[in-house]
Amino acid sequence: MTRIPMTERLDQGWFTEVFDSHGSAFSLMIKDKLHEVQSPYQHLEVYATETYGNLMVLDGCVMLSTRDNFLYHEMMAHPALFAHAAPKRVVIIGGGDCGTLREVLKHPGVEQVVQIDIDEEVTRASQRYFPELTASNDDPRATLKFEDGVKWVESAPEGSVDVMIIDSTDPVGPAEGLFEVDFLTRCHRLLADGGVLVQQSESPLYHTGSIIRELRADMQRAGFDSVATLPFPQPVYPSGWWSATLAGKGSDVTRFRERDAAAVEFPLEYYSVETHRGALALPPFMRRALSA
Repeated sequence: MTRIPMTERLDQGWFTEVFDSHGSAFSLMIKDKLHEVQSPYQHLEVYATETYGNLMVLDGCVMLSTRDNFLYHEMMAHPALFAHAAPKRVVIIGGGDCGTLREVLKHPGVEQVVQIDIDEEVTRASQRYFPELTASNDDPRATLKFEDGVKWVESAPEGSVDVMIIDSTDPVGPAEGLFEVDFLTRCHRLLADGGVLVQQSESPLYHTGSIIRELRADMQRAGFDSVATLPFPQPVYPSGWWSATLAGKGSDVTRFRERDAAAVEFPLEYYSVETHRGALALPPFMRRALSA
């Protein structure tokens, strides 16, 4: 487990998530609890906060806020799509809040997107409390499935996907199987030649020498030819810094279609060709930890 929530989190109007293993915590002042449900898979809560809009929490761990979710969703979608030569078929494993789906569907060349999330309650809560994230759910190119993503990957046709996005929670509970080398090997089989995989890979400050390094090694063991980890800010997550790790099947994910990225006409809040270039330039401490 990487994030350990407090049992009592609503002391004097604050939601606090404590990250015991690194002696840190993150708090937001809340106005109200808007929603709470225990699904077959996890405990879901939505709060109204004073300054971050609505806040979604799963099993006591912050998943997203209205104010800063664009950072995560844009960096989970656009670097991978621009690292592929011509992405047409996209699969999202997880991503039930549908923010990553919305970003993928901004690309006019994408012809079909299948999103597989095990917990329908996440999507229903997002539709109600984060409607801006689900605005593209009715796009005819999109198919939403509510089932086990690991099992779906096992039965999907070989070479049937161009870009695969693993938009998972932390590597515990329902998402634990998404961080295993056997799963990555099946993802490699599913991708066509030139395919790109991207997986959220936790905090560079806290996890470069553990989760990120292990994930990159597992991607290489699974048969991928290149890997690249892109850090980006994410205030509501532990350390305030997060990452996405890309892997290429017969492609170099340290390179991307810069001209196309610079020419986009759809709206963006964080991602740009310059942001992508900068994220590829890892700071020295990360390079040292990844080569140790």
